[in-house]
Amino acid sequence: MTDYVQKQLAPYLQQALDQVIKSISDQIVATVSDQLKAGAAGLMDQMATQMSSSFANLASAMRVDASAFAHAIHFNMDAEDLSSLMMSYAKASKLTYDNNLTTLGYADEADPISVKIFPRDFEAKERVLDHIDAYNKQVKASGHDEQAISYTDYMGIIMGSVTDIVNTISLVLIAFVSISLVVSSIMIGIITYISVLERKKEIGILRAIGASKRNVANVFNAETFIEGLIAGVFAIVVVVAVSFPVNAWALAAKQVPNLMSLPVQDGLVLIAISVLLTVVAGLLPARSASKKDPVEALRSE
Repeated sequence: MTDYVQKQLAPYLQQALDQVIKSISDQIVATVSDQLKAGAAGLMDQMATQMSSSFANLASAMRVDASAFAHAIHFNMDAEDLSSLMMSYAKASKLTYDNNLTTLGYADEADPISVKIFPRDFEAKERVLDHIDAYNKQVKASGHDEQAISYTDYMGIIMGSVTDIVNTISLVLIAFVSISLVVSSIMIGIITYISVLERKKEIGILRAIGASKRNVANVFNAETFIEGLIAGVFAIVVVVAVSFPVNAWALAAKQVPNLMSLPVQDGLVLIAISVLLTVVAGLLPARSASKKDPVEALRSE
């Protein structure tokens, strides 16, 4: 009977014992953990205090001389070498095998990167550009835009820039010449008017012997015409005379023939402009002379 009761009660006793042992172990673990945390916190505070005092002592114990430290570092390269080194590091991503070969001038005839064409003169250059443009139109019309040739006309760009500069300079010179012509026309008109004032007696004599107003005006118009003709011819002669030494110097020093030249038709146009300006400038004084009263003109001295 006793053995039977022990067998029946053994599982319950074992379970109760396990619960008691687990509860005791949990309490022990919690207690030990709290003690360890408290001890670790105290230890950390103590270590932090010691380290801060050590660092403070270390900071006061060390001193760095800035000038000595600056002179302690030297580069065995000048500013240009250092700049080249920095540029090399900046372009490190581009310093590949293929890029280096391209830089050194390597090219495959079967797959060229670019083709340089050097025409012998400007006419040949224009023919080359015409052929390339015709080819591009043909391939674009057929729908193969990727086969079109992209080119850069360096000589055309340079000549375009030079042409723009020359045109700008020409416009500035034209502006100065225009101002000079206006001033010259005003001066011619003033001189002609003074001549009219000084020749009142001659005008009165001409009117007294039967000259009409138109005849008197034509006298002064003829004078201004001759003045303009002489001035224009003189200017053309000076330009032609100066062109000979200038062309000789340009040919000897720069191998450029006919640097300064004046076509005949341009010279004739310039002479015509000179005559026209002087005649126009003298119209008002000539008209004023034709309206002079002969009696008053003869009375003047």
